[in-house]
Amino acid sequence: MKATNFITDNFILQSEIAETLYHTYAKDLPIIDYHNHLSPKQIAENKPIKNITDAWLDGDHYKWRAMRANGIDEIFVTGSATSKKEKFLKWAETVPYTLRNPLFHWTHLELKRYFDVDDLLQPSSAESIYKRANAILENKTPAQLLEDMRVEVVCTTDDPVDDLKYHMEIAEKGFSVKVFPTFRADALFFINKQSFLGYLKKLEAVTDCTIDGFDAFLNAIDKRLEFFNEQGCKLSDFGVGEALSIVEVSKEEVAAVFSKKISGAQLSQNEVNQYRSFLFIYLGKKYHEYNWVQQYHLGPIRNNNSRLLDQIGLDAGVDSIGDFPMATFMSKLFNTLESTNQLAKTITYNLNPSQNEVFATMMGNFQGSDVPGKMQWGSGWWFLDQKDGMEKQINCLSNMGLLSRFVGMLTDSRSFLSFPRHEYFRRILCNLLAEDVKQGLIPNDIEFLGKMVQDICYYNSKNYFNFN
Repeated sequence: MKATNFITDNFILQSEIAETLYHTYAKDLPIIDYHNHLSPKQIAENKPIKNITDAWLDGDHYKWRAMRANGIDEIFVTGSATSKKEKFLKWAETVPYTLRNPLFHWTHLELKRYFDVDDLLQPSSAESIYKRANAILENKTPAQLLEDMRVEVVCTTDDPVDDLKYHMEIAEKGFSVKVFPTFRADALFFINKQSFLGYLKKLEAVTDCTIDGFDAFLNAIDKRLEFFNEQGCKLSDFGVGEALSIVEVSKEEVAAVFSKKISGAQLSQNEVNQYRSFLFIYLGKKYHEYNWVQQYHLGPIRNNNSRLLDQIGLDAGVDSIGDFPMATFMSKLFNTLESTNQLAKTITYNLNPSQNEVFATMMGNFQGSDVPGKMQWGSGWWFLDQKDGMEKQINCLSNMGLLSRFVGMLTDSRSFLSFPRHEYFRRILCNLLAEDVKQGLIPNDIEFLGKMVQDICYYNSKNYFNFN
């Protein structure tokens, strides 16, 4: 492959209108990344990452899946018995074969933005790119990498038992980037797993209380919610990849299920559903009380390859799109909360593109006058956060709701080099609007469209989450 730069100033922008919208209105806006999996420990310690293999390949199951598809031995993907350079060279060997996969775009956007590299990454250029990137990373801290991309806010993803000590350290250090925790409640729902009783011990330790019954359990949750709120938390999240349902159940019935579990007995699927249903509603009301935004990531089928799961552990890169029905679950959950006027601001993300219209129209059922765009159908997520997925999400949201009230893009990433994904989204958005202008579908009013672009890329998010 000839080494030539295709990430030009007008990458993706196919008209002068698109160029104007992006360069004048979108390009220089700050970034609010309200959902990601960055390490608050790394940000707090703020030590240079030093090696691009660490920055790029550690924990990045997108790249892992591509390398496996390219026939790369697992030792170079997630193995420890090889050097960082060897792993990078194997990724460079894979990159030319990712053409038309979003990884091809992301890889070269990141090389251009962080390291000013114009060459395409391939075996012939790998050695020089490896040295150049590492020379820059040798002195670049996580905070500096975020500042270089004009990141204003980062919201990490945190377990309810997390002590948030690194968030406290970050706040004390006074970085220009604000880092807030997110209450990721998944582990509270895993009552059907063997690990649940061990998790209760962790919850007891951080709340200094004995969980000997359901009331004590709810009291412990309340303490963690209050603690997260004190540390600046403004969002919750949920991402269990299973079929979900909401059933009518009394607190007394769920207390009996909880007592049965802590006594060591096995639960039926109906009992698990009863417990989860109560917890969904209970937490939803608490999120409303704290004026948090609740997020629901729905639709993956996880841990499909048991051999790799046993070899590597969770997040091995063996998750995919599921085909679970979601409409009834969302309808019952949101309606139950809305019926008592306790429905918090909500963002849902679907992984199955066949459900785009399902999610978009469901959110429209529960909008409210308390805030514009209260119920958000979120950006293209995971397998859908690529050009085609983003365009379909934008088009569907435009057809079924108000694109102008959309809170925009996020990285959902573990990498400090992933923030050009916001640029990617902004270019796609500007080009779509410009194409509509060219076809006479919307007015050629650049100032009007420019304000819409700025709102979607920054201001809607800033106002919706009340970041200050």
